[in-house]
Amino acid sequence: MHRLWVFVFLAVAAAVAACSSPAQPIQAPTTSVRGAEGLTGRVTVAGSTTVQPLAEKLAEAFMAEHPRVKIDVQGGGSSVGVKSAGRGMVDVGTVSREIEDSEKQEYPDLKVFRIALDGIAIITNSGVSVDGLSKEQVRDIFAGKITNWRQVGGADRAIVVVAREEGSGTRAAFEEMVMGPDNPITGGAVLQPSNGAVRTAVMGTPDSIGFLSFGYLDQSVKALKVDGVEPTGASAASGRYPIVRPLNMLTRGEPTGTVKSWLDWILGPEGQQLVVKEGYIAVK
Repeated sequence: MHRLWVFVFLAVAAAVAACSSPAQPIQAPTTSVRGAEGLTGRVTVAGSTTVQPLAEKLAEAFMAEHPRVKIDVQGGGSSVGVKSAGRGMVDVGTVSREIEDSEKQEYPDLKVFRIALDGIAIITNSGVSVDGLSKEQVRDIFAGKITNWRQVGGADRAIVVVAREEGSGTRAAFEEMVMGPDNPITGGAVLQPSNGAVRTAVMGTPDSIGFLSFGYLDQSVKALKVDGVEPTGASAASGRYPIVRPLNMLTRGEPTGTVKSWLDWILGPEGQQLVVKEGYIAVK
């Protein structure tokens, strides 16, 4: 009889324990939280290859302060940034130009955050003797109307034009600010998929000329004066340098959680100091 009561007691205890335990494991929240252990969450980013290296630096610095945050940054081009953010495929899209009216109509929920300004430098192979051009001369070279360096004070050598491919934010900004609607880039231009590729092509091609973001300037190529103004952060910030465009981040609707925290940090003192350190122009 004693053994029977023990068996009954154990069976009842097991049943009570089973009823008090959850049937499914508790799932971790998918949205960001800020608690005793700090900010958490994952942010996906895609778009402009100009913004990409800056976004990576901003992500690395923010993740160093918030170890439980993961920010994945990819490229793809400015058009990819608009579409990816507008369709909700990523948390943040990046764009190195103004948002077009057609894009605003297609994605009316887009929110635009200007994080920096960036100059577009005109670069040549280091062997080119010309040190500066007027904005009109730059336009005519890339339109194929000026084809020899001799026409702008250089050696009697044919000019090799290097440009970005269609869909590039850098190209779109260059076309808007330099070429205008009536001067398309020459069909003879050697097209490249990124700022880094333009720099490499110009570095390795005698008599070549190209354009790229200030953030990609280094000693491997020559940066020309435009209208007599050196391409520097100071000249761009002051408005003296004539080819400057915005660097934007986009979200679908108002940002919340970890995305908002990161964007607020970027537009705060730490983020803007890092913008300047990376060779771009702060907006705040």
